[in-house]
Amino acid sequence: MSFQVMVSIPAYSRVSISLFLIALFAVSANGQDLLKIQRLSAPVELDGLSNEEAWTGVSPLELTMYSPIEAGVMTERTEIRVAYDDDYLYIAGRMYDSTPSEIRANTLYRDRYSGDDTFAIVLDTYNDNENALWFYTSPNGVRFDTSVSDDSKFGGFGGSGGGSSGFGGGSWNDSWNTYWDVKTVINEEGWFAEMRIPYSSLGFLVKDGAVEMGMITYRYIARKGERHIFPAIPPNWRSGFAKPSQAQKIELRGIQSQKPVYFTPYVAGGRTSQNLLNDAGTAYRSESDLTKQVGLDLKYAVTNNLTVDATFNTDFAQVEADDQQVNLSRFSLFFPEKRQFFQERSSLFDFSTGRRDRLFHSRNIGIRNGETVRIIAGARMVGRVGVWDLGVIDMQTESSEGAPAENFGVVRMRRQVVNEQSFAGGIITSRLGGDGSYNIAYGLDGSFRVAPDTFVETKWAQTFDQDLIDEKGFNVLQTGLFSAEFNRRKDIGFSFMSGLIFAGADYNPGSGYVTRTDYTFLNFDLQNGWLSPELSALRQHDGSIFGNVYIRNSDGSLESARFGGSWNFAYKSSASARTSVNVIVEDLTEPLFFPKGLTVPAAQHTYMEWQSSYSVAGGSLFRGRVSTTVGSFYDGWQLKGEYSPTWNINKHIELSGSVSVTHLEFPDRNQKADISLIGLRAQLGFTTKISVNTFIQYNAAADRIASNARFRYNFAEGNDLWVVYTENLNTNRQRNELELPVSSNRTVLLKYTYTFGS
Repeated sequence: MSFQVMVSIPAYSRVSISLFLIALFAVSANGQDLLKIQRLSAPVELDGLSNEEAWTGVSPLELTMYSPIEAGVMTERTEIRVAYDDDYLYIAGRMYDSTPSEIRANTLYRDRYSGDDTFAIVLDTYNDNENALWFYTSPNGVRFDTSVSDDSKFGGFGGSGGGSSGFGGGSWNDSWNTYWDVKTVINEEGWFAEMRIPYSSLGFLVKDGAVEMGMITYRYIARKGERHIFPAIPPNWRSGFAKPSQAQKIELRGIQSQKPVYFTPYVAGGRTSQNLLNDAGTAYRSESDLTKQVGLDLKYAVTNNLTVDATFNTDFAQVEADDQQVNLSRFSLFFPEKRQFFQERSSLFDFSTGRRDRLFHSRNIGIRNGETVRIIAGARMVGRVGVWDLGVIDMQTESSEGAPAENFGVVRMRRQVVNEQSFAGGIITSRLGGDGSYNIAYGLDGSFRVAPDTFVETKWAQTFDQDLIDEKGFNVLQTGLFSAEFNRRKDIGFSFMSGLIFAGADYNPGSGYVTRTDYTFLNFDLQNGWLSPELSALRQHDGSIFGNVYIRNSDGSLESARFGGSWNFAYKSSASARTSVNVIVEDLTEPLFFPKGLTVPAAQHTYMEWQSSYSVAGGSLFRGRVSTTVGSFYDGWQLKGEYSPTWNINKHIELSGSVSVTHLEFPDRNQKADISLIGLRAQLGFTTKISVNTFIQYNAAADRIASNARFRYNFAEGNDLWVVYTENLNTNRQRNELELPVSSNRTVLLKYTYTFGS
């Protein structure tokens, strides 16, 4: 028996569908001609000056003003040249300045932007119009390197919708580092810089002896908020100066990506002291452990575009400690990944299923309940195979405190489809316990550019968790998540975002991060942005209205909702401001418990808040951000103030702080409290190679002072000496029946790494 289904499509519909398909396949990033980068005719010395004869044969790029005024008159003279040889890409900048004493050179600390003047290049090395590597430097020769993903969709100041989107995520990863060199000079004419980037740090495709990439390069004058850029990108996006789809297509010929092997052994030693409650629960006893260990990291370029990182007896002691947070929400706290091993092309593994929700979150590897679990060994492979972006992770941890040893596995594949900015792919994750437990998940996703700046994005994910399957059996819908979004990514003119998410009750990615399950989410965000007149103090501003709802799948009742509007202001000075009003609905099925003994009863609560913030111009030596939130809060009210100042005393010393004070009152229960979180950071850069970073935080909600200090001597790239000190102190020692010790734990550690390359 056979069945036939015939569908009749009206003629006008066939025309519409045909036009849609033509547009879908015809959309491209831009119509620029290919720029052939010049090869150096002779060797050059990396001294910052770019005054050798070889540089005179390289034509400077034609720059335009990106901000504060599109295509405005540049107030200072800038020359940027790009060239290459068999081993390196070179970028030379001559940043002339009529007032050299006003050049901002605030810090010597690597990867710490402190309102400095900058000179940068952004390279879309795989020419995919979505991902890029961003290298920039300051007049002090400090190196900054960042990876860019999602076509810089979420980069830059502010954001539309006041957080209404369920699909957000970061597009700039400042934790990524790689090997490259830079030299700078400051003199009476201005400042001058030369970058040298080895091909082994880039990764690219060679076709018919040629390499095509996307390139953006710029100079930023911090005190004026002025950016000179190539190519001439319109300021239609808040982060257009780092947007791969707008990059100039360039060509280099006769080069090959190198395939080095880097071995990085380490030795570490130190002492950890803890004050623990004795078995009888009558007193605290001090325990001290001496740490001695060795390990090895390996990096190997399998092909021009595929790199393997392996690690044995992994140690992340030198990684900056997590900032303390105060939780005044219904959900667990989220902490970002800071460990360098997981940073290279980390965006490839991104499978976002909500604002912070994701199918895979590498923080689950080697960290359990906030405590470190030893990683015995692991490997990570990222790059491109043919037309596919490929990422593979396999990590093995040891058992700890009654929890079994675990193996974490991830395979991610993604490729370009249909047009230059459309992608489709899939991901598989596994978390296998030594006791036979398992959690396996897979996901399929696609992002399709259907018109300029307009995208349709879809995702499907499903999980297989042993405990849930044993308890309830397997149900396709209940173990799955589906999302769809339609958006226009633009900050000048009209833009929008709308979407939905459905998550089943048994959806549980053991290697990921989720805030809630068993819901349907609907949202919208409408925004319009304007460029301001040339004489206005504003550079641009935008207004938006937004809303979202979470509906329980079990009974169709409302779980959460948020509606509101916002207005963002970006000033020509680089200062920015924002104001928003939100109406929030939370339907609690059980009470909430907040710090200081505050409680919120189970009920449906509707409340309204007003938020405002202002950020001082980034080029100021004393700068910062201040924000306030005032309004009702569940069945009470709140007043919250935050202030985060930064002061560069000189290029060697930067002091910064963070103060957050929240006053909560619930009159019906005669409850009120002030909850504060205070932090102080000092960054000392003796040279670009020797630095100290200290951070102290007081968390009134936890009655704790957390301190972390790190000394680093970077002899050369990959050759580091670290001395790390951490300690947690109890402030209210009488908060429990038994008096707490002054110090709950203390660690002093020394770590030395040395990289051998070939």
